[in-house]
Amino acid sequence: MNRKYSPEMCKRPLRMLAETRPEYPSLMSAVRHVAGLIGMSPETLRLWQRRYEIDAGVKPRVTTDAADVDPASVRPRPSSSGRDPAHAGATIHTNGDPADAR
Repeated sequence: MNRKYSPEMCKRPLRMLAETRPEYPSLMSAVRHVAGLIGMSPETLRLWQRRYEIDAGVKPRVTTDAADVDPASVRPRPSSSGRDPAHAGATIHTNGDPADAR
């Protein structure tokens, strides 16, 4: 959810959207209706709905809680080749002689 809005502010439009959704032929038409009633951008409400579905486990994506993990605390996985991932892009330049590559 957007950090500008409190979680309580986000819940009301989502609840209204859930109540109104069966009356409309598509999710987007229901989103436009509810966003117009509240005076917010339909795109913001659509993104909130998408994030809610992901966090509830309805859609397969990374949840908000999992995304809040500090990337510095996560160790990189070693590559399948056993090479150091920090040097994975390193290239050995030779003059065509296989003995130079050793």
